Amino acid sequence: MRALAVVPTYNEAENIEPLVERILAQGPDVEVLIVDDGSPDGTGEMADRLAAQSDRVHVLHRNGPRGRGVAGRDGFLWAVQREGIDCVIEMDGDLSHDPDYIPQMLDALEDADIVIGSRYIPSGGSVKRKWYRVLISELAAIYTRMVLGMWRIKDPNSGYRCFRCQVLAAIDLESLQSVGPSIVSEVLARCRGYRIKEIPIVFVDRVGGRSKLHFGTLLTTLALVLRWRWRELWRR
Repeated sequence: MRALAVVPTYNEAENIEPLVERILAQGPDVEVLIVDDGSPDGTGEMADRLAAQSDRVHVLHRNGPRGRGVAGRDGFLWAVQREGIDCVIEMDGDLSHDPDYIPQMLDALEDADIVIGSRYIPSGGSVKRKWYRVLISELAAIYTRMVLGMWRIKDPNSGYRCFRCQVLAAIDLESLQSVGPSIVSEVLARCRGYRIKEIPIVFVDRVGGRSKLHFGTLLTTLALVLRWRWRELWRR
């Protein structure tokens, strides 16, 4: 199974090289696409150097509106339009998502359409995170599960996931509206009806660089989840 890890980046110069090395170490059929949002710290240039060293590293430089959501969407579109890719792995560029879980994700995809790296099932968890951030994350997960009606999914807000390419091709990626991190919930909301499996992961808070997730962004995400669900119920 040929897999492509899509990694949106903005100012991840400290993390991108070790991250790419660890992704490529997961096997010869694993490639990586770095989707850089014009990082002023040189992340894009570093990505270009990595791509010049390996034909399994690809770079997409974005010049449009900046954000985790639009970068993720453009990365997904690039992946489904590229011939020969069987599945797409979505992950952050700050080393909080351990690439060593990739083989487990690919194994789990044998009898699933989507695999989620979950913090909230046995053997999953978080380390090096402040207690209030863990609490906020857990409450946000409960809220998203409730609003979307997806109680079986324990970690609906996880940004570490693996999709079969045909799933992404079927959910109308171009119409995704999220600019920021809410794309994680928006994509999941469109995947209702597909086989979804969770595997345990340990989330590690970033070591280098600065977090782009702020409280205001979280509130916006939660409001958007409610709006998507309301629109879905209204159409029904």
